[in-house]
Amino acid sequence: MAVPLQQMEAASEPKELVRLVVIGSVDDGKSTLIGRLLYETGALFDDQIEQVRRATRNGDAIDFSLFTDGLKAEREQGITIDVAYRYFETRRRKFILADTPGHAQYTRNMATGASTADAAIILVDARLGVLPQTRRHATIASLLGIRRLAVAVNKMDLAGFDPGAFQRIAGQVRAFAASLGFTQLVLLPVSAKLGDNVALQSPRMPWHRGGSVLDFVESVEVQRDRAERPFRFPVQNVLRPHIDYRGLAGQIASGAVTVGDEIVVLPSGARSRVRAIETFEGPVSRAHAPMSVVLRLADDVDAGRGDLLAHPESAPAVGRQVEAMAVWLAERPLDFTRAYAIKHASCTSPARIEALRWRFDPETGEESPASSLALNEIGMVVVRAARPIAADPYALDRATGAFILIDALTNETVAAGMIASGPRAETEQAAARPIEPGMVLLVRARTEALSVARAHEFERIAAEGALVSAIVRRPAAARACAAAGLVVLFPAADEDLEAAREALRAVGVEPVEVDGEAEAQSLHRAIAREDR
Repeated sequence: MAVPLQQMEAASEPKELVRLVVIGSVDDGKSTLIGRLLYETGALFDDQIEQVRRATRNGDAIDFSLFTDGLKAEREQGITIDVAYRYFETRRRKFILADTPGHAQYTRNMATGASTADAAIILVDARLGVLPQTRRHATIASLLGIRRLAVAVNKMDLAGFDPGAFQRIAGQVRAFAASLGFTQLVLLPVSAKLGDNVALQSPRMPWHRGGSVLDFVESVEVQRDRAERPFRFPVQNVLRPHIDYRGLAGQIASGAVTVGDEIVVLPSGARSRVRAIETFEGPVSRAHAPMSVVLRLADDVDAGRGDLLAHPESAPAVGRQVEAMAVWLAERPLDFTRAYAIKHASCTSPARIEALRWRFDPETGEESPASSLALNEIGMVVVRAARPIAADPYALDRATGAFILIDALTNETVAAGMIASGPRAETEQAAARPIEPGMVLLVRARTEALSVARAHEFERIAAEGALVSAIVRRPAAARACAAAGLVVLFPAADEDLEAAREALRAVGVEPVEVDGEAEAQSLHRAIAREDR
């Protein structure tokens, strides 16, 4: 039973929030379905309804699509261009509905609207059946982690409410959706224009016993296991109002944390315990996703914006290279020579795209070799960040498995990425190699001062292993010291890492990169190896 907008403020009990996205090919009736749903559930004010009545030009008493198509260009062309968000609620739930465009040229807008959705409703024209853009949208929804899908076969009035037409399309949908990994697939015959099976069961289709669109959105099981996943806390800010207070502020992306828990700061590997958890309402002993909190630690560890806190026993992988499915959002194609920045959780780092494994066709599901990605295209890319990032595969955690790429020159968002596999633990791979005399270690860290400090720490570790080392800052000196049999430590900040690497290679030195912010124990192990 729907709740009129005027009664929303009277409801005091907490309600579950469900995010939905409406997708499908152009002119399949997405905006009309949302408008009709808002109208039938009493989620519109009288002046909104009257304004749309005056703006209706299609011969009907009211054009329901105009409740979401608010841009002038959308109303003039009769299409959806940008994502429109609408809000309503019933007695059980609150909803955020995203109306996405159906044209192929606006695929990036559709992906944006679907990226945060718990479930999707895809529309199919009863006269036309499954179209290439229908397959495209369903595939992208699957890639974005949506596992619950309702298929609304719309315009059943134009098909004479024929059950045969519905069953034919239902068979087409089941065939192409079988490989997409949806855990729930609901098929609904509807007429968004007339309201059949939108909010109430239609008397003109008595052969259908599967409920209405409103029944689906009120009953769909949405994943609410964020608090049960491993603890992830991207640090957004450090609060220090006075000398005796230091707190790490942010929103818990997943999992839960309790006062006294041991935590690890990534990527540095520093450990501490949670001394206090504070919220806007006051201190608490336990917090869970998606609460916004301030964590106060027992030790003064180096932690700031861009770092991620986790429990040590369930910490994510840390590395600088990730493989991810990327939706290209920019009109300028992918350029391997161009400088980018990766924005992952609260961390922003210079980055470059090292490789394009293949281009993915969401209409056919085929993977093909490619040299670049153009606007709205999808492909598997390899991204290398200048700073190590702590991330999960997107399939395990959408919050810490997603990122965007930003053009370093124009500041334009060029791609949205979904990590297919966790970052490569490059530090462990490099440190597993025995440290030999004459080796040049490129010690990287966030800042120059920190890289120099870690180089001095590694110099002490090398001395404990009976190795003679030297900290140098010039490539020619690095080559000379390496030729003399010393272990060379060459510090470099993340932003200067690429230049330092190329400068060393220019004098004939191939450096071994060492993460200065990783735990020094890995270097201890490499130096202590008996086969050194």
